[in-house]
Amino acid sequence: MKDYIYLIVPVFSALSAQIIKFIGESIKYKKLNWDRLFNGNGGMPSTHTSFTFSLTITIGILQGITSPLFAIALVFSCVVGYDAMGLRMESGKQAIAINKIADEIFFRNTKIGIKHLKEQLGHKPLEVLMGIIWSIFCSLILIYFIF
Repeated sequence: MKDYIYLIVPVFSALSAQIIKFIGESIKYKKLNWDRLFNGNGGMPSTHTSFTFSLTITIGILQGITSPLFAIALVFSCVVGYDAMGLRMESGKQAIAINKIADEIFFRNTKIGIKHLKEQLGHKPLEVLMGIIWSIFCSLILIYFIF
């Protein structure tokens, strides 16, 4: 199992972050939204950020922060986190606007067959930060107490 630690830690971090989102939203909306378990976009904490940063942290702990592999992983993780807050967040805002326009113009005629765009795409900075914090927690627990 220890041979696969670079896969196990990120997968555990991502899956557990997704479960946290599912539980949090189930409590918030007082109903179970099973689709949320398979939809990683948006919400607290960021699953994408947790996934990538947990790999970076695992590499940093096991190979050192001066390792070239750590530098590559850190750059990759920062790009994922930045993209989640930037491009994907703006895409979500555009989806909201397009859906409002489509509601007003097209959905009166149901024969057109236009479906609503997915609106929850990106993350707020706090959601990304919580993804990083969750990845640190998962990495430390798994590396020092499980493996």
